[in-house]
Amino acid sequence: MSKVAVFPGSFDPITVGHLALVKRALPLFDKIIVAIGENSQKKYLFSLDQRIAWLNAVFADEPKVEVDFFENLTAHYCQKIGAKYLLRGLRNASDFDYEKTISQMNAIVGNGIETIFLISEPEHSHISSTIVREVIKWGGDASPFIPSTIEIKGVSEV
Repeated sequence: MSKVAVFPGSFDPITVGHLALVKRALPLFDKIIVAIGENSQKKYLFSLDQRIAWLNAVFADEPKVEVDFFENLTAHYCQKIGAKYLLRGLRNASDFDYEKTISQMNAIVGNGIETIFLISEPEHSHISSTIVREVIKWGGDASPFIPSTIEIKGVSEV
């Protein structure tokens, strides 16, 4: 039985912190599925197609990483694909408080799915997609915060 983990997120956009987390987790799992969770109530800066393309480009040379998307509960998605683990990153105590509650709910809804937490490396602990989106929206240079394999061109929405 292979160890499959799902790393769920909006990845709007993917950051160097996301990339570092996946690379650090690779030795722990046979496969990691980086899965974009789509929420119809949330407004995204980048389209689903764009985010999928970026993830595919970032992980193109990593055979143990797959890219996917889902529109239901994360725990249900994991059950559907047979994943027994969720991968999550923790930047600070606020992340821990939030993620702990989510992991407990996922364990119940997902019939025992385990959440594996990795603490962010210090050089990535200040990076979030929310902050990177703001840098992009207001014309700042987001290149230090996103993988070098992706290029973000002008955004029409501010």
